[in-house]
Amino acid sequence: MIILHIFVRKNNLLLLFMIKINYPAFSFKIKVEENKEIIFDEVRKRWVKLTPEEWVRQNMIQFLLQTAKYPASLFSIEKEIKLGDLRKRCDIIVYKASLPWMIIECKEPNVPINEVTLQQILRYHLALPVPYLCLSNGTDVYLFEKKQHSFIEIKEFPL
Repeated sequence: MIILHIFVRKNNLLLLFMIKINYPAFSFKIKVEENKEIIFDEVRKRWVKLTPEEWVRQNMIQFLLQTAKYPASLFSIEKEIKLGDLRKRCDIIVYKASLPWMIIECKEPNVPINEVTLQQILRYHLALPVPYLCLSNGTDVYLFEKKQHSFIEIKEFPL
């Protein structure tokens, strides 16, 4: 059983404690093909459809590369995992010593980070146990570290 200690309930509202990150400046390569915007993913080395979620993912990737100084060679983007009979994709997986180390779930800016999104990343964690979880909609960023059978809030990206 996994317990999230960061839940604070007040008047039946779920409160989380977000961290603030500053996304670095980056000259994204964006173009239009067949009336759709596409963006070049520097990690996957290919063009992908530019959706609001993809914009969050690409900014998070640049934060991880430029600010947190995580090497791109340690990333897996949209990695497929199995949840029972279902196949899902983790937005970003960061590896350390060749093992999955952090799952980052990106949401569109208009999608709130709430209990539903927390449950989603916890299901991913059941299929792919990692010591760190991160949720972001571009504005709100929440970071958790697994300690024994619980997750605790942390205030900065681990090294």
